[in-house]
Formats: sequence, C-alpha cells, structure tokens
Amino acid sequence: MAPARRPGRTATALLTLVTTVTACGPVADRQPGDLRAGYDSRDGSLTVWPARGALAGNAEVTAAVTATVRDWRSPIDDRVHLPSSGILWAGEVEGAPLALVAASVPGESASWLLQVTAPDGRYAVTHATEYTDPGYLVYSDVLPVRTADGRRYLVSARVQRVLGPDGRALTIADGLSAPVAVPACAAVPVTATLRATESLPRGRATDRLLDLGTGTEAPRYPLMRDEAGSGRRALAGLDTCALAGEEGPFGSVRRRVGDRESRDSVPASWPMAKLAVRTVGEVAVGGGQPGEVQQLTWETADGTMTAVVYRPAGGGTPVASRADRAAPLQAYVLPLPGQPLAVLTWRSNRETSLSVPPGTPRLVDRPGLAVLPLGADRLTISLATADKTHYRSLTAP
Repeated sequence: MAPARRPGRTATALLTLVTTVTACGPVADRQPGDLRAGYDSRDGSLTVWPARGALAGNAEVTAAVTATVRDWRSPIDDRVHLPSSGILWAGEVEGAPLALVAASVPGESASWLLQVTAPDGRYAVTHATEYTDPGYLVYSDVLPVRTADGRRYLVSARVQRVLGPDGRALTIADGLSAPVAVPACAAVPVTATLRATESLPRGRATDRLLDLGTGTEAPRYPLMRDEAGSGRRALAGLDTCALAGEEGPFGSVRRRVGDRESRDSVPASWPMAKLAVRTVGEVAVGGGQPGEVQQLTWETADGTMTAVVYRPAGGGTPVASRADRAAPLQAYVLPLPGQPLAVLTWRSNRETSLSVPPGTPRLVDRPGLAVLPLGADRLTISLATADKTHYRSLTAP
C-alpha cells in the first residue's frame, strides 16, 4: 500500500490510485520474480501506466532487464524491490533497446527512474534519477528521459498532450515523446493537459512543470512542479547548473544517511515544488549601482529551503548563496568577488531586535533585512524575539 502523501502537493498527486504489488504484467512467459510490464496503478477504470513500447511483451527482454535491475544498487548500496517495481516502457530508441523502469528502493524510501540500455548487446543501467518524494514516481504523469538526441518525456495514460518549452505540442508515440530541445543549464516549462478521470472529473488543463536542464547530473531528478508558474519567474536568467552545484542553493545541503552525509545521494536541498521569489532589498557593491537582492524559497523532501540571489545592476552575472533551512533568522553568505556579504532576513515586528558585533558596518539596515560585509573573522549575529533569542554564525568563503 502506498504511503500517505504530505499535504500541499497538487491535485494530480492526490489521486486515488490502486496499487497492487503482486499483479502480473502482460508479458508472455513471464517468469516468477521478473519485473512486471507496466505498473498496476489505476485511476478509476483507467490503467495509469500500461505496458508500452514495441518490446514490452518480449519475455527475453523482460528477463534481461530484470537481471540488470536486480544487480543495480543505489548510491547508499540499497537494492530495488522488484515486486513493487515495473517496466513502464520498452522498445528501441536511436537504434538500441531502451527500458524505462519505475524502481522502488525501500531502504531509503525512494523511487528511482532507471534507464536500461544495451547499445552493445549487454544490458546496463545507464542513467538513474531519484524521485525524492518517497514512493510516488508513478503518481507523476510526465517523466524525463535522457537520450543522446535530446530530452524526451514518457507520459502516463492520463495525459492528452504535452506542450514543450516553446509552447508547441510535442509529438508522442506509444507514450514516449520525440526529442525535445532543452538547454543544458536553464529552466524551461513543460505543461501537460490531463484527461478527465475519476480523481480529476474535470481533467486538468495546465499541469505545470519545470525542466531544470539536461545538464542536471544524476541522481538529481530534473523535473519539479511549478503549479503557479512562480518557479519559472524565479529562475529566469539563472544558471541551473551553478544552482545545482555543491556551493549553489539546490546542491549545498547534503543528505544525511544514518550518522553521515552522503555525497553521492540527491542533496537534501534539491527542489521538488513551490519555488518562489521575492525581492528583499537592494545593495550597492564597490561604489557601483545598487543591485537587487532576492530571496528564493522552495520545497524539498526535507522541508522548506531558502537562499538569496544578488542580481547586479546592468544585467551582470547573478550570484547565489548556499541553501539555508527555513528558520526565524535566515543567514546567507553571498560570495561576491572581492567582497563577500552576510545577508540576514527575518520577520520583523515590534518584539524583534537584531544584534551584531559592535563596530560592524551595515550596508543595508532596515526592518527584516540587514547586509553586512564579511571579513576574515567569524561573524555571530542574534535575533531576540518575544520568546527566544536565535543565534547564527557566518564566515567568509
């Protein structure tokens, strides 16, 4: 049985889907222990992920893909639970076999989209991305596929059409789109139209997603929900490859597995939904024109994260901080060349008071926002509220 979903997701994800992990797929001579073809999830009478692709009914391919998936391990060495996984699509792409597998990895409560190919006749997992909302990969309706000729999308049976980044409908055959021109390091919109079903009696005209670019490295999942379109506005003009790096907002908070941090897992700060931006003020650096300081907020599997972005006057290259978990006092380091800055934000009222070390200059000082220069010494700041004092410490990079 699928786990309960956290509140705040879209209507699409709140579907009443029936999942039976012991059901058999329509594969001739399917052997016990083989992956099913398709996935036994339903929206009323509709099978959401039926078996598709020219090789979906090929028992030899199913056995080879099953053996490959059985041998695969996640970055923390967990294995796939085959009875609750399935081959969503199997066929030929660019002249070679390709199977797309929705893989359940119970040890880390995660869902993985595995691409299994055999360009030289030997099957192998050549690309693996983790969907960090546990167990809900098959509750999505558009899945990203990475191929040499560009991005493709695999869609569920609920999807009537998909609009690509240019706003034009994509050509889709047997559930898989033709190659789509997606930039490597920029976010672009993808919009699906969902048919009327039992869970969506009126359908859904605009199921909005953002593709963070083909430069997104595995196991990071490149699609995020963007219901209101705020994420598209927030990421306009930003380099998503830089945002995804270890010093960028989306990649800077590592996931903890047990008592250690996992470098190879999807970061705890990786975005899933509700990315938004607000302008918090302006600051002049080095005597130049004031640049805009924006605050990003977004939802991850680990909760709400925030960061700040400095957009220089005149259209220079934006600079982003590392991620900070949502807290009463948000503290960021903006690594501006030659002059790193501390940016502090909080919800200001008559009962809050910010304290900084004596003699520390404030480039910006107004309710809810302070910008301070960072030197070689550690800087400790406190925010007194009605019931508690919050402390943060920052150092220059």
